[in-house]
Amino acid sequence: MPYVNIQILQGADRQAKSAIVKDVTDSLVRHLNKKPEHIHVVIQEIAAENWGFAGMLTDDWKR
Repeated sequence: MPYVNIQILQGADRQAKSAIVKDVTDSLVRHLNKKPEHIHVVIQEIAAENWGFAGMLTDDWKR
């Protein structure tokens, strides 16, 4: 049972998230010969104020 956890900044629309889930699932089916009904994809949306890189919070970096 593959489990994929994708973390992104908040703001992606439902259509984009649906496409990501489909693409990841299709990739695991194609490359690992897994059954789609055994694949779990979780998308976690993180607020920019809770995500940091290069020593800064993302919302500060965007300003």
